[in-house]
Amino acid sequence: MPSRWLPLSLTLAVALAVGACTADAPTSGGSAAGAVSTQPTVSSDDAPRLSVEVVSSSFEHPWDLGFLPDGSILVTERSGDIKRLESIEPGAPVWHVQATLDDLGARGEGGLMGLLIDPAFEETRRFLTCQVHLEATRPADVRVVSWVLAEDGKSARRAKELLTGLPVAQSGRHSGCRMALDATGALLVGTGDTAIASIPQDRTSLGGKVLRVSLDTGEGLPDNPFASSSDSNERRVLSYGHRNIQGIALDAQSRIITAEHGPSFDDEVNVIKPGANYGWDPSRGGESTAYDESVPMTDRKRFPDAVPALWTSGDMTEAICAVEVLKGPIWKDHEGTLVVTALKGAKLLFLRPGADGAIESVAVPMATDGEFERLRAARLGPDGALYVTTSNGGADKILRITPAG
Repeated sequence: MPSRWLPLSLTLAVALAVGACTADAPTSGGSAAGAVSTQPTVSSDDAPRLSVEVVSSSFEHPWDLGFLPDGSILVTERSGDIKRLESIEPGAPVWHVQATLDDLGARGEGGLMGLLIDPAFEETRRFLTCQVHLEATRPADVRVVSWVLAEDGKSARRAKELLTGLPVAQSGRHSGCRMALDATGALLVGTGDTAIASIPQDRTSLGGKVLRVSLDTGEGLPDNPFASSSDSNERRVLSYGHRNIQGIALDAQSRIITAEHGPSFDDEVNVIKPGANYGWDPSRGGESTAYDESVPMTDRKRFPDAVPALWTSGDMTEAICAVEVLKGPIWKDHEGTLVVTALKGAKLLFLRPGADGAIESVAVPMATDGEFERLRAARLGPDGALYVTTSNGGADKILRITPAG
């Protein structure tokens, strides 16, 4: 099928060389103050024709997935289940992984969320999940849990609460929590602000942040920007001033890229700089405890040093979710392209960077434009294909996506 070009406004970062998953319906808004908006360059050669294969339709709100050395796939479902797809072959059996998740709370945007496979899985059999944790039937926090998968893949032992104390909303709103590893092997966790106005600009809170911690201890690392702080939470902070981070990945230059929900405008894709403020402050500087969603996503009037977005959706929202970077020979000229899933927008967005790292074109391949409705997770598989999950609430799919022809 041909590709459709998306006429979205484009926001470029000023100094790139230095470097939410349900749609919200807030009040009013506008584009980020101080941002430079332009239209992407349109070229019919920049969007690949895609082949889409349904690997499985046996899931309910699959939130994230990870590939194991034996060729199977672990999948987290928001409602509180871990499943294992036996292989990437269509029709492969899907197994329930027995795990103790009695403390999990699934409500609204919260539940069992991000998944990360330990790069040393063959030795450790370890994987990590994000979840809403209940105490006395009420949400207490969002936390990262370390698990050990049994040799037969049928059960997982809860090994450690690696990172606790991420804020949580009783409604589950803005729970965030997707994970990746940076180029040094540190654990990155993108978090949401739980719709509490004071949280994004408070560096002693773990909400509305990108966190950078030890994969083994969950503690902040000595080369983090606030490593000398007396507050253990602040020592974990890599960047702040975020609303609801839903995707995180490394690009071809090992820059940290995040995908973030805007309110009714300005979904953002950002390049993360250590110690930087990304300019979201619904408290209006502490003037009110009300969560004011009419403020700019990147408020450069109040925060002149706030980092402008690499890309923004402008005066509308797609409810973007995961971000992944195309790598490997099958993608040919599209290697290095950022692929972003959209829930409300029900599509894949292909963001092509130029030589300076700025996004120069945005495309929507027709094969994934509305055909599968809401799209959530996106991970490259060991075969180089892009694996994407749907999030429609019944008979949800894992899709295998490759260039056509």
